Amino acid sequence: MSGAAFKIPQSVLVVIHTPQLDVLLIERADAPGFWQSVTGSKDTEDEAWEATARREVAEETGIQGGELRDWALENVYEIYPRWRHRYAPGVTHNRERVLGLCVPAGTPVQLSPREHRAWRWLPWQEAADACFSPSNAEAILQLPSRR
Repeated sequence: MSGAAFKIPQSVLVVIHTPQLDVLLIERADAPGFWQSVTGSKDTEDEAWEATARREVAEETGIQGGELRDWALENVYEIYPRWRHRYAPGVTHNRERVLGLCVPAGTPVQLSPREHRAWRWLPWQEAADACFSPSNAEAILQLPSRR
């Protein structure tokens, strides 16, 4: 694998929510039972966080538009061993930037079937409880103070 083929260890976590604080969760196709918000890595080192967020949201959910806010919050976490092969040798940690995207209730969702198998809207506290990722759950719990 050449260097260009490796994922960049900088990603976004986008908490998609309605004004009523219902949160969209999507279930990973490669890990059934793993519910999460939209996540994705930068395509290039200099890609803006907001551009990465909009691209990943569109790719994973089909959602365009909405009010995107950078929460100026970053998490650094260890990459799960099962997914480390996607990164350059020796890369063990990822830097994740958290953003929120407010969309109207009833916004249609069109999943990318190669990445996700199901979606659901949940009240924010229930959504936090359903996430497999602690940083994702913590981000959702901050939603009422971030809108």
